[in-house]
Amino acid sequence: MKAIMLMFDTLNRHMLPPYGCDWIHAPNFKRLAEKTVTFDQAYVGSMPCMPARRELQTGRYNFLHRSWGPMEPFDDSMPEILKQHGVYTHIVTDHQHYWEDGGGTYHTRYSSFELIRGQEGDPWKGEVGDPELPDMIGMKQMHQLIRQDWINRQYIREEKDFPQAQTMEKGLEFIRRNGDADRWFLQIETFDPHEPFYAPQAYRDLYPHKYDGKHFDWPPYGPVKETKEEIEHVRYEYAALLSMCDHYLGKVLDTMDELDLWKDTMLIVNTDHGYLLGEHDWWAKTIMPFYNEIAHIPLFIWDPRSGARNERRQSLVQTIDFAPTLLEYFGADIPPDMQGKPLKHTIARDEAVREAALFGLHGAHVNVTDGRYVYMRAPVSEDNTPLYNYTLMPTHMRSRFSVPELQEISLQEPFSFTKGVRTMKIRASGYNHYHAFGTLLYDVQDDPYQQKPLTAHPETERRMIELMKRLMADSDAPAEQYARLGLD
Repeated sequence: MKAIMLMFDTLNRHMLPPYGCDWIHAPNFKRLAEKTVTFDQAYVGSMPCMPARRELQTGRYNFLHRSWGPMEPFDDSMPEILKQHGVYTHIVTDHQHYWEDGGGTYHTRYSSFELIRGQEGDPWKGEVGDPELPDMIGMKQMHQLIRQDWINRQYIREEKDFPQAQTMEKGLEFIRRNGDADRWFLQIETFDPHEPFYAPQAYRDLYPHKYDGKHFDWPPYGPVKETKEEIEHVRYEYAALLSMCDHYLGKVLDTMDELDLWKDTMLIVNTDHGYLLGEHDWWAKTIMPFYNEIAHIPLFIWDPRSGARNERRQSLVQTIDFAPTLLEYFGADIPPDMQGKPLKHTIARDEAVREAALFGLHGAHVNVTDGRYVYMRAPVSEDNTPLYNYTLMPTHMRSRFSVPELQEISLQEPFSFTKGVRTMKIRASGYNHYHAFGTLLYDVQDDPYQQKPLTAHPETERRMIELMKRLMADSDAPAEQYARLGLD
């Protein structure tokens, strides 16, 4: 038995043909849906990139206890457990957060790994002088990231130079070299179609449109202030990068056909989250409430044991389900601290694994859905306190915790999942804007685009609160999470 996970970053469900989009050029995603089971109720858990990847490995929520950071010493790691059970695990990725401070202990859990450089301001190529930047819209305020990105682009000209192209080819190299071997798991993971939406011209030519404005392929994280033409243009730039992803997805499918891997190889095609391209008058993610464009994700799975294909599933599933699904597939025991569920019977016959799903970002809204309703609980106070990080690995995305942050740490008694280990308890700050959005309730069956928040449904709200509290208790959420949400 073998397994391949093809993971894209920032893959929008609502812009894929299998989910109803009729203008994106993505024939291989349509082909994928014909060869797999398509999930209609897949949701994120913890946001954004590395919190989602911690969930992918550990099978449990990250966001209630800490923000961005490495794997913890007490974490159960799916690829490491597989390795201990005689399954060779390999990751090839251009996701540059893996080699930053906040992601440094993830790829080393695999038997082997290949890292491809150059995405999104990755500090890859050295140049003392500043590059010549175009007059641009978007992320100009992040000068160092923009500066490095434009240095990197000087080395990414032809399609073969693009990190995604190299990542996919390295993944295909592993498949061809090891196709006849047994018991391996390959994770091919590309940062695309994450911003900046930089794609070869051939894919941009798929979306001809008139645009004479400033350079714009990297939206800011914030409210939309751009014109209709600028919004349309950047959506086409995203679409071009998505079509590039579709092209390389096709190569993976071709290779599985060529080597007849469908008979004994699981295929999971997934993402960590979606992205706002002007919907709800917002760009990007993490700043605003997690609308369905961000939280409701695409998911496709082929399991050769059941052979279910060209079918859809309505059961509610999440990122935390991937680790137990892969462990069960290879016959490894699922650790008791994993909250996710193996999806074998969900894939085969749509057997439900949960009544409701929790999702969010540390310090933001805590969200719960039962598949019909989405309830977003906001902090009750403007200062969003109390709030702490519980960790033994105190790093942010691109930096260590500062000395002032660490000067008032205390030790927290063990949580149920820390295996008797006490963690640091570190005051968290910088999350003060979420209170202003307020608490929101949506019926996403009747209002899938979340345009009309429900305001007079006390019974539904009470039910969703009880689901939220139950899932928080199951996660051994810190007491202050209830307090800051007004649930204590």
